[in-house]
Amino acid sequence: MISAEERAEIRRLFYAEHWKVGTIAAALGVHRDTVALAIEAERFLARHDARPRPSRLDPFLPFIRETLTRWPRLRATRLYEMLRGRGYAGSAVQLRRVVAKLRPAAPAEAYLRLRVLPGEQAQADWGCFGTVGTGRAKRPLSCFVMVLAWSRALHAVFTLDQTMESFLRGHVEAFDFFQGVARTVLYDNLRSAVLERRGDAIHFHPRLLELCGHYHFAPRPCAVARGNEKGRVERAIGYLRTSFFAARAFRDVDDLNAQFRRWREEVAHTRRVPGEDLTVADALARERAYLLPLPAHPFETELVRVVASGKTPYVRFDRNLYSIPHTLVRKPLTLVASPTTVRLLDGTHEVARHARSYGTGVPVEDSAHLAALAAAKRQARDLTGRDRLRTAVPETDAIFDVLARRGENLGHHTVRLLRLLDDYGAEELRAAVQDAIAREAFGAGSIAHLLAQRRRARGLPPKVPVDLPDDPRVRDLHVTPHRLEDYDALTHADPDDDPSES
Repeated sequence: MISAEERAEIRRLFYAEHWKVGTIAAALGVHRDTVALAIEAERFLARHDARPRPSRLDPFLPFIRETLTRWPRLRATRLYEMLRGRGYAGSAVQLRRVVAKLRPAAPAEAYLRLRVLPGEQAQADWGCFGTVGTGRAKRPLSCFVMVLAWSRALHAVFTLDQTMESFLRGHVEAFDFFQGVARTVLYDNLRSAVLERRGDAIHFHPRLLELCGHYHFAPRPCAVARGNEKGRVERAIGYLRTSFFAARAFRDVDDLNAQFRRWREEVAHTRRVPGEDLTVADALARERAYLLPLPAHPFETELVRVVASGKTPYVRFDRNLYSIPHTLVRKPLTLVASPTTVRLLDGTHEVARHARSYGTGVPVEDSAHLAALAAAKRQARDLTGRDRLRTAVPETDAIFDVLARRGENLGHHTVRLLRLLDDYGAEELRAAVQDAIAREAFGAGSIAHLLAQRRRARGLPPKVPVDLPDDPRVRDLHVTPHRLEDYDALTHADPDDDPSES
């Protein structure tokens, strides 16, 4: 844009001094198009007396006008196909130029100015603010916004989802900030509010109706494709984008919400209310007297869901895994999730509590759950070995009973007795165990000593334990033993041999 003085000077230099357009632009430091606009070059440079050139579309102009009158939004590509069937041999580009000139313009719609009474109406909606990184994952950043229509008081809650629980939590926090509830809350046809709509018949979300019954307000949806009916919350979302969110750094969602609350008090609520001689903060203080009072207890917005684990002691929730006691594997549990905590209930008893994770594939574990599982696995292995000993040598129960009272490591004795069972067999082990009980020599070491003594008394060599690797090629290898007498014969002299020849 140029000033009136500059425009007058350009016109003087062109019409009076007869300077060229380029000379004027260089002398005044403006663009050539600015000079051409100031001297109204189109008025005298256009060839008004020139006749328009004939076009292949000329015979089809009446049909084009009639078609666009009936269907103003018909695309030029569809119209091109219709004209080709009627003999048009020109290009689609030429048709687009003509359609752009002949298409009837949509009439401008006029809107009534919304006027409400204090405490009469609030407007609510979701806004999308891109994505944020949480660990190895990215989550969509959303913002629930509610505005009181009379005072323009604003409340917003940034979240990492648009679930029903976050939608309800936004209402509860907004009502708490406003210190009351407007008599109606206006929504568009978002799924959190309206499940189904057929004309004037509206099926509201059951959870929203529970919230309405708790706070005594009426939900009101906008007409279809009429977002302008809740223009105050739409403008508030745009105001948040430009005045608050743009170029703002934050650590996490909690930090972003804390920054919003400071910005609201210092910036948003210090504005003047349109048509009123007071600030938004002053208007809110006045409107609070007209709001419905809050109930004694806030509405519960936690997510409640029935879950069950698989073979591992974890339940899956919101892309992550949460540990549970191993005794509750595959048993139905109740999951209760808030924005910060995930709790798991067995009936009314809380069996696990975790900090909520917003990452992806993160195992959130309680060390007590894992330690109990590890202990149970060790005990299971010990019990399996003891069951085998009890079946082969029932007298080992008395041995383990004494060892348990002493507080000794039962797993160590179990492993040694199982090796003795494999080396000596059940009959020899039973005899040694009975002998040990009679001598009150309890323990795997004493039993091993008794077994070795019994073998020496029978003139047998002691058992030599051989620890073979777990490789089946070694354990399944069969070796044919050779006769040792052949080797013993090598140590005896042959009477036919002559010692003098050696």
